[in-house]
Amino acid sequence: MTPEERLNIEERIITMLKTVYDPEIPVDIYNLGLIYNIDLSDEGNLTVDMTLTAPNCPAADFIVEDTRIKLESIEGVNRVDIRIVFEPEWNKDMMSEEAKLDLGFL
Repeated sequence: MTPEERLNIEERIITMLKTVYDPEIPVDIYNLGLIYNIDLSDEGNLTVDMTLTAPNCPAADFIVEDTRIKLESIEGVNRVDIRIVFEPEWNKDMMSEEAKLDLGFL
C-alpha cells in the first residue's frame, strides 16, 4: 500500500472509532482515550490496543464487538485484531478536551 493509501485508511479508522460508544457514557471511545495504539500493516491487517474505563466493564463485549464490526467494514482493512490492555490504567486525563467538556470535567 502506498503512503497515501495508508493515510487515507488510517483517517477512516479514526473516523470509525469515533462512532463507537460505551453505552453508559455519551462520548466515543476515541475521545474517551480508550484507544492506545493503531497499527495497520502493509497487507491491511489492523491491530488495535484499547482499554476500558474499568476492568469489569459490563459493556466490554458489546464495545469490542461493535469496534471490530465497524473497523472490518473499512475498505482496505482485511483483518482486525483488538487487544484489550489495562496498562497504562485509564483515567480521565486521557480524554480529549472535547470529551472532558461534554462530560463536565472542564
